[in-house]
Amino acid sequence: MAKIVFPNLRVFSIVFVTLCALLAAPEVFGQKFGYITTEFILSKIPEYQEAQGEVNQLAVQWQSEIQGMQQEIDALHSALKAEEVLLTAEMRRERGEAIQQKEQTLKEYQQKVFGFEGLHHLKKQELIKPILDQVFEAVEKVSEENKLQIMFDKSGDLSMIYTNPIHDYTDYVLDELGLGEREDTIR
Repeated sequence: MAKIVFPNLRVFSIVFVTLCALLAAPEVFGQKFGYITTEFILSKIPEYQEAQGEVNQLAVQWQSEIQGMQQEIDALHSALKAEEVLLTAEMRRERGEAIQQKEQTLKEYQQKVFGFEGLHHLKKQELIKPILDQVFEAVEKVSEENKLQIMFDKSGDLSMIYTNPIHDYTDYVLDELGLGEREDTIR
């Protein structure tokens, strides 16, 4: 078996490391980024406002139903407490079970409406997700056109202490969505 020997291993190592650094440098140092203000973009989309209004109206309606059910349960508790001394043990037990059944029904309804994968969530998905998908497609297109590797959302949970307006791509996304010029600025 032939052994490959480099005359100067140190020179080879330096050349190899330098070559690797040069090849990796554009990936490390050449990343472009930008940010958008999704809240502002969504505020300019009339369909989003309508969908959000419909979801909010349904939520108020469902919350009203839940409050009505809770008031009924509270009234049953008050009636039981007021009549407790007049009732037999069997009657108290029956009324208590009826109240517990209504409380269980209320909990199930709350879960059905506002729980994970509940009616509220499903309605939001149905009405708002298609609009958000349009925005994300526009963001993706703007990112590709401007060769951005990272796009931040300024209106999200991400804390941005300082943002240079030259990195704000909100206008580009609005243009991509066909929503025209930005009238006021959020920076």
